[in-house]
Amino acid sequence: MPIWLNDDEFRTLSAACGRLIPTDDTAGAVEAGVPQYIDGMLGAFLVDPPLIWAGGPSSGRFGGTDGFSRFHRLTALDELAWRMRIEGSLGMAEREFNGPVVGWQQIYRDGLAALGSDFGELSGEEQDARLRAGEEFTTVLYEHCCEGMYGAPEYGGNRDTVAWAAIDFLGDVQPRGFTDAEVSEP
Repeated sequence: MPIWLNDDEFRTLSAACGRLIPTDDTAGAVEAGVPQYIDGMLGAFLVDPPLIWAGGPSSGRFGGTDGFSRFHRLTALDELAWRMRIEGSLGMAEREFNGPVVGWQQIYRDGLAALGSDFGELSGEEQDARLRAGEEFTTVLYEHCCEGMYGAPEYGGNRDTVAWAAIDFLGDVQPRGFTDAEVSEP
């Protein structure tokens, strides 16, 4: 169930993520939860504290406490910066000190609409053509797909660390760290 996107947008987003990082012998973007990551990022300010910075210093995956499951509160300046990134300036004077800013929410609304609600039913070649036609949106989408695929699972993607497993990356190993032998392995 989407947090910020509507159901149709989320279906289109899922199909686009699946096209950019498809499933092969390893999990693709859809299996890794990348659409959920992107939707959660777009709706970060719908929860308190916002899902911007996970805590720390460790995730608890290799011992220690699970600090990543708690998110930090933002300072006023951090919140302004992240709201501008996500929501855009929205005509607010305090957000337009350098001019108007189009936020990711609007970029996704427009980009997903341009892909069309039938995107998931199209052939791969037709999907690729639509993705190429919206090059600016596709660039933003691909960057966010990579973040969601390989980032820490606490942000909603990389479900069950499937992307890390596919590239033989343990992820965060705090508090134990890596041994000299692990660092120097070929």
